[in-house]
Amino acid sequence: MAATTLLIHPDDDMLVALADLAEGQTVDDAGQAITLCTPVAAKHKLARRDFAPGEVLKLYGVPVGKALHAIRRGEAVTTENLVHHAAEPRLDGSAMSWQAPDVKAWQEQTFEGIVRKDGRVATANHWLVFPLVFCENRNIDQLRQALERPLGYAGDELADYTLSLLGHTAKSSRRNRPFPNVDGVRFITHAGGCGGTRADAKRLCKLLAAYADHPNVAGVTVLSLGCQNAQIAMFREALAEQNPAFDKPCLVYEQQQWGDEQAMMKAVLQDTLKALTEANEVRREPVPLSKLKIGVKCGGSDGFSGITANPVLGLVSDRLVALGGASLLAEFPELCGVESELISRCQNPADRERFLALMKDFEARAQAVGASLAENPSPGNIRDGLITDAMKSAGAARKGGGSPVVAVLDYGEQASKPGLSLLCTPGNDVESVTALVASGAQLVLFTTGLGTPTGNPIAPVLKVSSNTPLARRMSDLIDFDCGPVLEGVSAEQTAEQLLELVRQTAGGEYECKAERLRQYDWLFWKQDISL
Repeated sequence: MAATTLLIHPDDDMLVALADLAEGQTVDDAGQAITLCTPVAAKHKLARRDFAPGEVLKLYGVPVGKALHAIRRGEAVTTENLVHHAAEPRLDGSAMSWQAPDVKAWQEQTFEGIVRKDGRVATANHWLVFPLVFCENRNIDQLRQALERPLGYAGDELADYTLSLLGHTAKSSRRNRPFPNVDGVRFITHAGGCGGTRADAKRLCKLLAAYADHPNVAGVTVLSLGCQNAQIAMFREALAEQNPAFDKPCLVYEQQQWGDEQAMMKAVLQDTLKALTEANEVRREPVPLSKLKIGVKCGGSDGFSGITANPVLGLVSDRLVALGGASLLAEFPELCGVESELISRCQNPADRERFLALMKDFEARAQAVGASLAENPSPGNIRDGLITDAMKSAGAARKGGGSPVVAVLDYGEQASKPGLSLLCTPGNDVESVTALVASGAQLVLFTTGLGTPTGNPIAPVLKVSSNTPLARRMSDLIDFDCGPVLEGVSAEQTAEQLLELVRQTAGGEYECKAERLRQYDWLFWKQDISL
């Protein structure tokens, strides 16, 4: 008979329901029978013993909540009887040891990457178009219409469908691509660049400069109005700071200097098409997996995410680190409650202090607007079993595996070292993925239990499901299914399969679902007020 519950850690105070359980049903707890005194929905938790009001409950071996009132053995643990509680972070913990996984089978493996002039490796070859201020978004959209379909990067399937509903014959089709070695012309629009603080304008320019310099980008076309906070000079300064040796084509146009919009737009198109000819000269070649830098992220998480998909990502992360590659773990609100463990993994004492300082600053900023990190779980998270932030965080942190932390980075900073880095971002899916790529990730692994379409303009985002029903229901979004782990397939075996998909995606052999759907999300984390 299949198991109906799961004990994640021997120190846990709760069991996870693997299926809907009825009141009066008996479940096994390490050889001891527990009779349920309430129904327990799949992915939710039930108490292993009686708890008095105020007692702390553990999951994943760490505190995740405090009893609001008495909880009986066999009772469902819900938002009605449990409130968020996390252990106080400590800087004085002992350093954690790590046994690197055996990666001999992967050491000779390669992927077909693109080697840039400076030796950095790309997983894709894109031309990027963006504005320095929201005033230019309409012109960016005009450029999208003028370039995507004529160059063969987008069809018009829904427009064709509309025509068919009206009784007309569909005429649009994807054309042959005149620049076959350019994977795409990608476009960013945003709501920043003016009307806010100078500090936010500088953060925006820093983020845009990171995208311009990213190895997956062959060159950029930049539009400016002229009077905004995010001046061209500010962007160029950020670009020089990002990479003093930056030598890619960077085409910049300021509309107020042109006067005639159509004249400017025609010049933009002429210059961009000429630059695409040069961008098309690249070729893919075999490069070692040590050249890979991945970002790990979760969104639309459920009660199984921390049991299946997130631990599998952790194993993939550890393997890449052991091979000499890099991994970035983001979402600081979803590390609340596991700070001490991550602190103990920091190799540098300064990184321990910086991590804790960034976490405290994040909480302080939330409290300044009457909020708290404890409010991170969404209604969907809560419905599917993640009822406190510490509970969500304990499962989310498993995406980072067990390797040492080599760096702690603030939003937009570059990951320059091989190994695992912690990156300060919000939990917001797009703001976080935007930052992971800005920090240098050439590919993002994104776990989900409920489903999300999130993608990125310049880096492939592989969607990894925590459960098989989701993978089947949303097969147009999901690239890889970790649901078999619940059926007894080992996480190690699953991680090997996922790493192979990462290798294929990095080499252009596999096109991820977000790319097929043209899901190119980009969102700047605005940290200040509008003025």
